[in-house]
Amino acid sequence: MIRLESIGKQNGQQIIFIEASAALQKGEKVGLVGPNGAGKTTLFRLITGEDLPDEGQVSVDRGTTIGYFSQDVGDMKGRSAVSEVMDGAGPVSAIAAELKELETALGDPDRADEMEELITRYGEVQGRFEELDGYALDGRAREVLDGLGFSQEMMEGDVGALSGGWKMRVALARILLMRPDVMLLDEPSNHLDIESLIWLESFLKGYDGALLMTSHDREFMNRIVGKIVEIDGGTLTSYSGDYEFYQQQRALAEKQQQAQFERQQAMLAKEVAFIERFKARASHAAQVQSRVKKLDKIERVEPPKRRQTVQFEFQPAPRSGEDVATLKNVHVRYGNKTIYEGLDFQVRRKERWCVMGVNGAGKSTLLKLVAGATQPNEGTVVVGGTVKMGYFAQHAMELLDGDETIFESLEGSFPQAGQGSLRALAGCFGFSGDDVEKRCRFLSGGEKARLVMAKMLYDPPNFLVLDEPTNHLDIATKEMLISALAQYEGTMLFVSHDRHFLAALSNRVLELTPDGVHNYGGGYTEYVASTGQEAPGLRG
Repeated sequence: MIRLESIGKQNGQQIIFIEASAALQKGEKVGLVGPNGAGKTTLFRLITGEDLPDEGQVSVDRGTTIGYFSQDVGDMKGRSAVSEVMDGAGPVSAIAAELKELETALGDPDRADEMEELITRYGEVQGRFEELDGYALDGRAREVLDGLGFSQEMMEGDVGALSGGWKMRVALARILLMRPDVMLLDEPSNHLDIESLIWLESFLKGYDGALLMTSHDREFMNRIVGKIVEIDGGTLTSYSGDYEFYQQQRALAEKQQQAQFERQQAMLAKEVAFIERFKARASHAAQVQSRVKKLDKIERVEPPKRRQTVQFEFQPAPRSGEDVATLKNVHVRYGNKTIYEGLDFQVRRKERWCVMGVNGAGKSTLLKLVAGATQPNEGTVVVGGTVKMGYFAQHAMELLDGDETIFESLEGSFPQAGQGSLRALAGCFGFSGDDVEKRCRFLSGGEKARLVMAKMLYDPPNFLVLDEPTNHLDIATKEMLISALAQYEGTMLFVSHDRHFLAALSNRVLELTPDGVHNYGGGYTEYVASTGQEAPGLRG
């Protein structure tokens, strides 16, 4: 359906693609992977025709419809969420709009002389609308919005009043309702909670078109794709299988290439040693010349490209007392809405609680109460005297000073630390070389999250309270963070929609439901096994 043949692309000084080729076949579900800045979004833009290659060609089969979801959703306002979604459904939405205009015209006494033509046209348009299953469109749009977590009230409300994250969901719903031949989804799992994520997973599994997507959620990708296309060093390499299989194949290919490189280096060293030893002897001149020619003709094996993966290691945190946080008879109300009524909850040393609950259940509120960022209407929240807390929430990213560079921001937080130590810290969180001179105002959401995380973990607290810490983080940074937190000796209380993060780090689950609060003694994996569901309100 879509072919990229020997494409070349350069943006300013940066070479994005060199003779890169790949294809997307009918019905294939493909994951697009590669380091940040490798060219994933550029590839989407080349396929949609928003950008053109400098060399080679991108061909799309005639008549193929493409739906492209990107992180740049544009301006949305003045219409309900459901109308905005229906508007993306292709030809049927244009016909629905004409049908509405004709209905208005038919009831307009000033247009009585046009009545015959209007009735004829109305019959034609209505027939076409029925052919395209238009009357089911409103219901289908609501079904998609419901799957993505919208309440009826939000569906009917002005889309302009929604936050950026919810507008993203509207833009995604438009593409899903359109059901094009090919879906290009750039990070569709960002901004989704775990329930919406699982619904989207199921929707995409049942979608019979071709899919090319990027995602920082490896579990999500694993469950959907059957092929991986990797962008690295300007080339495109295809691997059959899911993300897990791709990782294994890539590691195997690297190992083989390294062995081949080492064998060739040993052979070359022998040849060079022979030439050096005998080049001055006339009796060996012919042999020396023959070996020099042989060396010139040998095609050199390159060593495998090394992905920079820096591990972060925690300094030992000071030990806290056994009682880390205690909530007794806590009541929280916002206006007429009751979030908690008599909540009792205790966090003890070395426990790692993940908090589960549907939207509005009070997950972030619980973390804010423990962190002291909000107060209960009634009841008490007591944090142990020897507890040193680190609280990560999305708003923390907005508190960075836009005029400071990354390095200045780290230096301001840790004036006693040496330059080398701070550069090493920056490197662990993906800021190497000149990156540390970037001003905070120019950082992406992911870069801000990494910087805030670096500042929080350098001088380690013994109690980490983390609200969606992996939002915006790419797979490599997430892996680094999971592996670092697995070694962490302190206590944790966190909310996350990333199932890999939940399974790897939790040893307790607190589930907030309309029926009350439930505790599970094991971690997320045990929670899934005992409840038969991956998230509250979903039956598996």
